[in-house]
Amino acid sequence: MLTFIGLGLYDHKDVSVRGLECIRSADVVFLEGYTSRLAGTSIAEMEAWYGRSIRVLGREEVEQHPEIVLDPAVTGDVAFLTGGDPMVSTTHSDLRIRAQLRGIKTTLIHGASISSAVCGVTGLQNYRFGKSCSLPFPQKNWTPMTPIDVIRMNLSQGLHTLVYLDIQDDRCMTVPQAVFLLEEMAQKAGISIPLYVGVARAGSPDPVVLAGPAERVRNADFGPPLHILVIPGPLHVMEEEYLSLFGGL
Repeated sequence: MLTFIGLGLYDHKDVSVRGLECIRSADVVFLEGYTSRLAGTSIAEMEAWYGRSIRVLGREEVEQHPEIVLDPAVTGDVAFLTGGDPMVSTTHSDLRIRAQLRGIKTTLIHGASISSAVCGVTGLQNYRFGKSCSLPFPQKNWTPMTPIDVIRMNLSQGLHTLVYLDIQDDRCMTVPQAVFLLEEMAQKAGISIPLYVGVARAGSPDPVVLAGPAERVRNADFGPPLHILVIPGPLHVMEEEYLSLFGGL
């Protein structure tokens, strides 16, 4: 049995009661540590709260060596933990497909996801979001333009864009860094981004939400990770009021 368990947004206490019970009864517990992370806790705190030891897996282990997770699930109960909701990442969908093809029973225990939580903290309406995109750190001379292409398409249709910021072993992209990169891309693409909404530590007791033009958001202190960014399309009157009250617009 392989159970995918979403841990929520911020720390070890965000997991559901059902998820916690499953973790505590599992024979083996894995944590996928590359698509997201719980910034408000540590592996040691998670192990103490869950009462189980946790093996953290990197991208290569999950994607290229899925047998690490699947083999023990043939005869035992395996809990596969992810930040947010487990099926937001295609990596996890692939792992479930592989399990099904091997005759391994699987189930899902969902958790809070930034893709829905961002609507709550910003007031931007979920049905007005278009395609999302990821913004990676530039690598030497490689700077992909896909994010600005997605943003341009969404803006042309009056839609908001959720921009996932890069997470690496030794660093997490910040909102100011993301705005700087997108402004460079926008200049190359010949477009203008009129408004940014930066969010830090969604799901924590003290999330930060700040809306404004590039200069304002780029120079703001959002504090520790995790950060995420929204490029809004034209605002509905209620969205504008919400951002004024809770995002300093």
